[in-house]
This record gives sequence, structure tokens and C-alpha cells, in this order.
Amino acid sequence: MPLHDDTSLFELLSLEGAQAGLSWETVLKKRVHYRKLFAGFDPHAVARITPARVEKLLHEPGIIRNRAKIVATVGNARALLRLCESENFGAYVWSFVGGKPIDRRRRSSEEIPASSDESRSLSADLLRRGFRFVGPTICYAFMQAAGLVNDHLVSCPWHDR
Repeated sequence: MPLHDDTSLFELLSLEGAQAGLSWETVLKKRVHYRKLFAGFDPHAVARITPARVEKLLHEPGIIRNRAKIVATVGNARALLRLCESENFGAYVWSFVGGKPIDRRRRSSEEIPASSDESRSLSADLLRRGFRFVGPTICYAFMQAAGLVNDHLVSCPWHDR
């Protein structure tokens, strides 16, 4: 479903980055712990996480204990705050799809790509702005989860919602 709220979008982008190389189910099972340990994904609070706090997070069994992913989440919060000095994160993200969801009208799961021109553009721009764990595949999954791209199969009840 389409999301526009900066905090919700930051949460999704963070969780998609944490998911890299793992199953989405693994991340979803840890979502509650992520929300607790990362202050509800409030970018201001996450941006203040210190290296000492990162060390403590590496020992938390409720999240994926990968230093690069945790550090990226903190760095991404800081990059998001810099971006938000000039524009709203939601508006920024939605600009990559012209402000409205792209309906791909997929008939089978084999038609769903790992990335798209839009996700490659978003990825490149996020990387240029200092974000990490935002490759084209992660960005495409993020765009699907945030409702920027409707890849629900046309036979799925969620497709037309």
C-alpha cells in the first residue's frame, strides 16, 4: 500500500537493507525488536546512535547482528536528515515514480524483476547522497513494499486496492 510518511519509509528502507542476503520472513520476525532498539525508526534518534551503542546493538539477539548493516542504518538516518533539509523524504522517493504508483500488471511471478530503471535511479541517487545498503534490488523491494510499484499479480486481491 502506498506510504508517504518519512518515518515509515525510513523504517522500510532500513529493514530492506537489513534483509540483504536473508529472507524477508527473518526480518519481519525481528521487526518489533528493530522498532524498539531503533526508537521507532525516528531518524533524529537513530542519527544520534553512537559507536558505543552500535557495539551494544551487535549483542542484541532480536536483530540481525551485522555491523555493516547497523552502521548503515545510523548513517542512512543522518543522510536522510541532510536530504530533509531541502525536501521531504516521501516527496523525494515518490518523485522517482512521477508521484503515483506504477502498476506493472504482472500475470505471473516470473515477470517480476529484481530491479527496474526507477530502482536503479533511486539507488544511484541515494548512494550519491551517502546512503548505504541501497542497491537497485534493495530499492526495488523497498519500492514494492512502500507501494511505489504495484507488482501484485493481477489475480491477487491486493492488486486493485
